[in-house]
Amino acid sequence: MSDRYTLFANSALGRLLAKNLGLPMPLNLDRFQPGMPVISGAVLLGAAPGGQLTGAAASTLNNIQAEVHTYAQDQVTKIATASGLNAKVWNPEVDTEQKFKALIFDASGITCSDDLVQVYHFFHPVMRKLAECSRIIVLGRTPESCDTPRQATAQRALEGFIRSLGKEVKKGGAAQLVYAAPGAEDQLESSLRFFLSPRSAYVSAQVVRISACTTKAKLDWAKPLAGKVVLVTGASRGIGEAIAKTLARDGAHVIGLDIPALADDLRVVTSLIGGSALALDITAADAPLKIAEHVKAHHGGVDIIVHNAGITRDKTLANMTQQQWDMVMNINLSSEERINDALLAAGVIRDNGRIICVSSISGIAGNMGQSNYGMSKAGVIGMVNSMAPILFAKNITINAVAPGFIETQMTAAIPFAIREAGRRMNSMSQGGLPIDVAEAIAWYASPASSGVNGNIVRVCGQSLIGA
Repeated sequence: MSDRYTLFANSALGRLLAKNLGLPMPLNLDRFQPGMPVISGAVLLGAAPGGQLTGAAASTLNNIQAEVHTYAQDQVTKIATASGLNAKVWNPEVDTEQKFKALIFDASGITCSDDLVQVYHFFHPVMRKLAECSRIIVLGRTPESCDTPRQATAQRALEGFIRSLGKEVKKGGAAQLVYAAPGAEDQLESSLRFFLSPRSAYVSAQVVRISACTTKAKLDWAKPLAGKVVLVTGASRGIGEAIAKTLARDGAHVIGLDIPALADDLRVVTSLIGGSALALDITAADAPLKIAEHVKAHHGGVDIIVHNAGITRDKTLANMTQQQWDMVMNINLSSEERINDALLAAGVIRDNGRIICVSSISGIAGNMGQSNYGMSKAGVIGMVNSMAPILFAKNITINAVAPGFIETQMTAAIPFAIREAGRRMNSMSQGGLPIDVAEAIAWYASPASSGVNGNIVRVCGQSLIGA
């Protein structure tokens, strides 16, 4: 369903009326199309003294052939030059016309609260110089890995900064915080590419933790999933269909799974992307074993599992039947646990594998009439948190996305007033699209995302509901 208000607000008359009446002014967001560069526009790179992640950021910027600027800082300019960048020095008092598509600040050198003023010194002069759909990335050290309580305190403070800044950045801009554990410097590139690019159009104010690992992937960034086999549940429509198409775009063979009643729709989707269809009820007692046998017999194993299948049966708890409770819990959570257990027991998840789950902001903030749904989606987050260290030891990662208001057939059926509230109550004043969820999943799925583990990233335009 199209968002007619956003279409109107981007017309000449709509912009005038929205501005004069103080109405939301959602911008048409930049979204990725094949062949696009990672970022189109200038990037300002900076760092607090002693930053340890500047080199990794500069190396990525060189790999994507970005136009890079620095302040007159010997440390940052020297590191940029060593990474192969021909960085330009920007003086905000002299060059008043320069606009920036992205700002990257390495805050890993901050060791106490007094040092946090370095964040102000970098961002204050440039906040009025941002282009439309800009990107802000702050790099820090995982607080749990810090050497002293004061360092951990200062690094944790960055989270409040980035969540607040996300609400200040207008015109489709977004802000993110990426924590890297010591030794994870060489794992930053996939996340920097994602958050700098239009692929992260509807992701803002998120905090990502990257762990150190020994897996080093060499890949074609245009087809990062070439040769990979992916299983996507609930793939016949909506977000699942977008996930299947996006992962196929990135080179994967997609096994689309959905219930037998949707087998025809499923085959249409998988035939369009050169994938294969598996019609199966994931709640059936023998479904996990059948899935494990199928991927082993037909593909020799599986590289990526995307748990997307899910339902709602909304009622207040007083009016909810046990059947409605059981159905939601079984499909949204318990079936995922059983499938994971079966695939792991059969040894069919390949080295550097991925398990990716679709949670919801309802699992974070709750929602009236969704005690069953909220519990199931919070359970998905619990599964990610509890399984992450266990799977990481097996060279498998597990992460989740938590979508907010996404334009689908399901949200199109929501009453008008509630639907409009869902669209406008976020920092981008609009709903997201299924492709926004799919792009985040493609980032998790990349072989270069081996250090991205145990994360819950909201795809919600920084919804005002929840943390």
